[in-house]
Amino acid sequence: MADYANETSGLTTSRPKTRSRKWLWIGVPVAIAVILAAVLGGVLGSRAHKHHNDNASADASTSSPTGEAAASQAASIKEAVGLYPTGTNSQYLLPLYPSTTNTAAFTTPTFHESSNSALAWPQDPFQPSNPSPTSVRSDRPRLIAPQYKWNVLPQLIKNDPYLKFWNDTIFGNATAYYPLQPVVYHMDGSSGILDNAREIKMRVKAFAYAYRMTNDTKWLDRTYEELQNAAGNGTQSFGPDGQDKWNPTHFLDTAEFTAAFAIAYDWLYEAWSAEQRSSILTSMKFYGLEVGLNAFSNSSTGWWANNIEGNWNCVCNSGLTMGALAVLGDDDSGIPEQILGKTIPNALENCIWAVSSDGTWSETANYWYFGTTGLAEMTASLMTATGDDYGLLTNNPNLNLTGLYHMSVTGPGSLFAYGDHGPNKFSTTANGILFWGDVLKRPEYILFQRDQHDAPEPWSMFWYDPTVSGAFWDGMPLDHFFDNSTDQWGAMRSSWTDSNALYVGIKAGTLQGHQTHNDLDCGDFVLDALGTRWAGELGSGDYLSTGYFSSDDQDSQRWLYYRKRTEGQNTILVNRQNQLVTAQPTVKHDSSNTEQGSSTVLDVPSDSTAYWTADLTSAYGNVTSFKRGIRFLNGRKQVLLQDDITASGEIMWRMHTNATVSTNGNSATLTIGDKKLQMTILSPTDGVTLSTGPAQRFDDDPPLPANQVDQPNPGVTVVMITLPAGEYSLQVLFNPQWDGMSSSDFVTPPSVPIDNWSLTSHNSS
Repeated sequence: MADYANETSGLTTSRPKTRSRKWLWIGVPVAIAVILAAVLGGVLGSRAHKHHNDNASADASTSSPTGEAAASQAASIKEAVGLYPTGTNSQYLLPLYPSTTNTAAFTTPTFHESSNSALAWPQDPFQPSNPSPTSVRSDRPRLIAPQYKWNVLPQLIKNDPYLKFWNDTIFGNATAYYPLQPVVYHMDGSSGILDNAREIKMRVKAFAYAYRMTNDTKWLDRTYEELQNAAGNGTQSFGPDGQDKWNPTHFLDTAEFTAAFAIAYDWLYEAWSAEQRSSILTSMKFYGLEVGLNAFSNSSTGWWANNIEGNWNCVCNSGLTMGALAVLGDDDSGIPEQILGKTIPNALENCIWAVSSDGTWSETANYWYFGTTGLAEMTASLMTATGDDYGLLTNNPNLNLTGLYHMSVTGPGSLFAYGDHGPNKFSTTANGILFWGDVLKRPEYILFQRDQHDAPEPWSMFWYDPTVSGAFWDGMPLDHFFDNSTDQWGAMRSSWTDSNALYVGIKAGTLQGHQTHNDLDCGDFVLDALGTRWAGELGSGDYLSTGYFSSDDQDSQRWLYYRKRTEGQNTILVNRQNQLVTAQPTVKHDSSNTEQGSSTVLDVPSDSTAYWTADLTSAYGNVTSFKRGIRFLNGRKQVLLQDDITASGEIMWRMHTNATVSTNGNSATLTIGDKKLQMTILSPTDGVTLSTGPAQRFDDDPPLPANQVDQPNPGVTVVMITLPAGEYSLQVLFNPQWDGMSSSDFVTPPSVPIDNWSLTSHNSS
């Protein structure tokens, strides 16, 4: 079995760190959810796949039925095509799409309403006229997967290739978890026992699902064994006695344990004996709900409830809500009712506002997973248990944009993973957008996520709307820009479906207000082409390092660590000094608004382009003016990065790469495997030097806190361009060496001040 605990971070966990791996978001797999590699790889990588072909469903495309006929036709097309991807990229675990021309399957994303329970979910019979958080449905389960969905699920699985694949994968994972020993207690310093909690939650979901689908009591028994262990009633010790067992001082741990127990209690309610049910309830109440209620009046354990817009608020409120809903009516202490009176208004005041006005998650692209999973679980549980979302879906009208944020921040070389990437994800996935795609009527979100490697897990089985059809990329613009001042970033690409596509992500944004998960990284960028990432992110440092989360003030110890310092980013450094946390950048951008059509093969028009610029002057104390711009050239085959800067100190341009780099004067060749990228300084001025170096702190950086060692970055090279103080327009041209493209096919752009950039400003060479 794969060692999956470290697949998403370099943090200390219950398993040893792997010190030799390359930095996270370029050279290693992106395991967004913990799905065992042996199971996922065996099914996704080698399954017999129904490939697309130009004639697939050709007859269906000749007519446009409506109603039940349309739903039936869409289902037939989906069955004929099978899963869209032919597999996953072995390096980044992103879907690989076959080359196809237009077929009936690749059309505008839509839903086809149906009353046929073999094709669509029936209406929930629980329709309260006056919903209340403390008035729950009479049948079980209450949480996320009501009985009416279980009743029709087997038939839906037969008729939907995605549900069938996910079901098979869930059983494969449950089978892999089954013989493992119960999760061993491990206190990971200030990071607590969060890994333990999320791994147990992941296992409980799989075991409970397997039992409900088979009625095989081995899954019931294995679930109970895991719960008893986590409650300290197993054969091995699990933490301290008393109400500190689930570590409420790091309340995420308590919340995730509570959620796991709630799922087991609710999903397996009728199967438990009275004694087992009482034991589970007692443990969840004592270790979870009681300390949870107290947290709202305790600043030590409940700080997350006070003006915290981020994953902590979402996850903590969600776990407590699920626990309270699970035991309502069985516990007469009044605690469940009191908790619901706290969690719902608190999430409405805090959690939902972590989604910015443009859909961006205010922390980082990776913390989006934790926060949105919590929000989706909480909202879905309230809707299924009580019949209403109480404003969680609607009070922030920008929630419906956050799926687009996630899609855009995902490039062919994995996420644009700026800032911290967080702990191991285990039960955390991107499947919240399956839920939002359904309830907020955004079919493109469902169509995007169902192809991702983290889709196969129990929540997907109930959040997926099987009436969806079409292709998420049909009509999808290649470029998206996000202008909320906290974030300010852009994503530009040459295709949504080509794993070799050119992709650029670049950001500005404020350097405060991200729950202390950001870097000092105004102007930071990533670049993908030829199926790999050429410029990328280092990710998190060691969360247990002294002062790592001390603050986001200028003198914070956080900014002493290389991965958080400006020198650890793909941006400009002046006098080797960190950027100013008071930065207030402004951005401009434009796009030819090229959209992908229904085909996975996009012939990009020669005049298709996009650009993004930012005034970053305010991020520096020794700069008179600094504007950075990036744009596509030559029908999105080349990238120009330009810095117009006037500085009173040494200027250093920096880019982190996993490539082997060879320099030759003012150009460099980057090589990864059999792929190459050429970067060239255009019209270099006197005094410019191009060099390479290690990804580590400068010798004259301020010292680290006592007894601290910085996070290593093995296999990472920094490409550097240095200039003496002065006024410059530094242009760096990136030319991926595309198959079939000769040197004469590349263009050399003119020198145009960033202030004068337009869609046509670089047409002449």
